[in-house]
Amino acid sequence: MNEQNSEFLKKSLLNLGFGDKLNADLDKEMESKTPEFKLGIQHEFNQKTIDYTLHFKAGDNQDMYFFNKYDASISHKDDPAKDLNQSFFINKGSGITAKEAFNLMEGRAVHKQLYNLEGNKYQAWLQLDDKNLTDNGNKKIKHYHENYGYDLDKVIAGKGIKELEDPKAKEELMYSLRKGNAQQITMGGKGEDKKYFIAANPQFKTVDLFDHQMKKIKREELLQTDQKPAKSLKQREQQKEDAPIKKQSRKSKMNV
Repeated sequence: MNEQNSEFLKKSLLNLGFGDKLNADLDKEMESKTPEFKLGIQHEFNQKTIDYTLHFKAGDNQDMYFFNKYDASISHKDDPAKDLNQSFFINKGSGITAKEAFNLMEGRAVHKQLYNLEGNKYQAWLQLDDKNLTDNGNKKIKHYHENYGYDLDKVIAGKGIKELEDPKAKEELMYSLRKGNAQQITMGGKGEDKKYFIAANPQFKTVDLFDHQMKKIKREELLQTDQKPAKSLKQREQQKEDAPIKKQSRKSKMNV
């Protein structure tokens, strides 16, 4: 077995979020010189289970093995029609991580550093395209490059998000959003602070807003929740006492 090759593959698995639980099985297959083999692992994110099948293939002389892709699957036992399946390809040990794959399959966008055909680095937001599939049924990946004009920092600035007031909290928030997570935020309104979740939406150059149950909130609904706090019992009673006076006042004006 090529020890250097084995260590490279193990490091790739670690960097891609698959941990080290597959290391023993990986070495076993490599020592057996199996031409092609698959390894399976399961993760859980946001109380949802996602299964991964990792594909390995030997080179021409079977001295080197390559980790070329993995398949991800999210099952819905209550409604199999909602099951999700997607393949993600690996290039020289780098690519979409296990958690990023989950976020993409959940419909969110992920910010990645990529390489063009000339080997030059560039930044782009990625999102799965539900309407366009490859020949094997895989969803194509939409790319929103830097020149597309989506600036997440500017989008969330000035929105009353308290985490932006602390440099460390802001850094953690931005990192999480770029990884494709729906991240909890605190917004200070006219009443008490409120908790929401937001996720990047590069296609429409905005962020999606969700409540604590991850139900999407429309802008109109948010404006309604951000009104002045409900009046106290004392204020309501005072309002009732004043009502007849105001009514009489209006009547008097009408008679003038």
